[in-house]
Order: sequence, then C-alpha cells, then structure tokens
Amino acid sequence: MGTLMSMTGFARESGVLADGTGFVWELRSVNGRGLDLRLRLPNGQDALEPALREGLGKRLKRGNVSATLSLKREERPRLTVDPVALDGALALALDLAARIPGSAPPRPEALLALPGVMRSEVPEPDEALEEAKRAELATAWGRALEGLVAARRAEGAKLLDILAGLLDEIAILREAAASAAADQPEAQRRRMLDQLSALLGEGGTARVPEERLAQEVALLAQKSDVREELDRLGAHIEAARALLKAGEGAGRKLDFLTQEFVREANTLCSKSASVPLTRIGLDLKAAIERLKEQAANVE
Repeated sequence: MGTLMSMTGFARESGVLADGTGFVWELRSVNGRGLDLRLRLPNGQDALEPALREGLGKRLKRGNVSATLSLKREERPRLTVDPVALDGALALALDLAARIPGSAPPRPEALLALPGVMRSEVPEPDEALEEAKRAELATAWGRALEGLVAARRAEGAKLLDILAGLLDEIAILREAAASAAADQPEAQRRRMLDQLSALLGEGGTARVPEERLAQEVALLAQKSDVREELDRLGAHIEAARALLKAGEGAGRKLDFLTQEFVREANTLCSKSASVPLTRIGLDLKAAIERLKEQAANVE
C-alpha cells in the first residue's frame, strides 16, 4: 500500500525570537474540496502572508487550514517627562503655594503623578530588526507546516487501514450477492408457478404452454439480472485498491469512485427479487456509505 495523507491534522510551534519576543504558531486543518488558508496574524505582520501561502501550496493539495500567530513580549513601557507639561504644573503649584500661607512646597512625586506630565515613549521602529523578526517567524512557520504534514500523514496511515478493511468487506459482500443472485431465476420460476396454481387451481399450470412459461421466466430473469452491476462493482473495488496503493493525491478520485459504488449498490437492490439478496444489498450499501465517509478525509 502507498502513503495516504489525511486532510485533518494539528501542529504547534513555539519559541523566542532574537529580540525576546515569544511566539506561537498553531495550525489546524480539516476536510475541504480545495486548499484554503485562513490566517490570523498580529498587527504589523501582514507582510508575512504571501510567503506563508506559497509555502502551504507547495506542501499540501487539499484541506481547509487555519493558522494563528501569537506574539508576546515581556517589557515595561518606557516613560519620559514632558518638559512643557512639567513646567506648567510646577508653575501652577508654586503659584498656589504662594497664595496659601504656611503651605508646603510642591513635592516632585506629586507633580510627576499629574496627568500629562509623564508619557510613554514609543521607539521608532527598526526596519532591519523587523525584517529579521519576520524571517525568524517564516522559518518557524516552515517547521510548524512540516509538523502539520507529519500529523496528516499519521492520520492517513490510519485511514489506509480502515479503507482497505472496508474494501475487503465490500468484496466479501459482492461475492455473497453473486451467489444469492445465481438462485434468482429458479426462485422466480417457482414463484410464478405457485401464483398460477393459485389463480387456475391445482393442475391449471398444465394448460399454460411450457414455452410461454419459459418466456415469462426469461423476461423476469432479464429484469433482475445483476451480473453487470456485480462486474462493475468488482472493477470499482480493484480501482479503489489501486488508488490506495498509489498513495498521495488519491482523494478526489476516491470521492468520484465511491459515488459509482453507491450507484451500483442502489441498482442491485432495486433489481433484487429475493429477500437474501436484498439483505446483502442493504449490508453492501451500509459498507459503501462508511467507505464514502472515510474516503472524504483523504487528501
């Protein structure tokens, strides 16, 4: 068997950048008809997006992927004194103290606590440092992406066993259906004779020409002939096994093939003329439905 890849998986990559910023990449993927990436990036990191999408397209073919980048830097804000605001506050405090006899002079800590006297200092961005940070984050994204690929391959290995087992089950049911279908013409002939006897009375079937009976039985047998459906079902089983053996990229073809499985099983049930064959057909449809559900997870 080849190596299948599932469309479901999860990966997490974390670390600390050169400037002390902690980061976490989290990647999740689920089933999807095509390849779709939904990114959640912190403010100022939008420049990463084109390279991230390009890297994803090179490693995956299908699936809805959600990726989140979290950044956290432990640093206290740098405060500085606003000279103009401090001079104004000091002038007002001294003027007020002069007007109140015996009052104490203004205290420095009280002046600094006044609104507007202290302000946060925002350093000018260093473009070279930001570019280096983006390069580190892109490298970490690559590691997270490889982790996601590994997770999807691990899920694919489990899928491979499940799908192979379901195909074996379907093959066994197909053989059982072929055996049950072989008895349909004789069972229909007996049923027809019983119905005629009930209508015409005992010995009434002798008045019906044997040739006419043979024609009616042949017509019924033709309408309930499921050999073509069983042959096509056998071909589909072999085709599905070949896709599993081929490995990666089998998802779309498996999706289409399972629809063909369903079609043949439905026709077989509609043509069934016996309870045993109908029961087998229903079991066959249930197994094919499970096959279809599992095949939908394959990339």
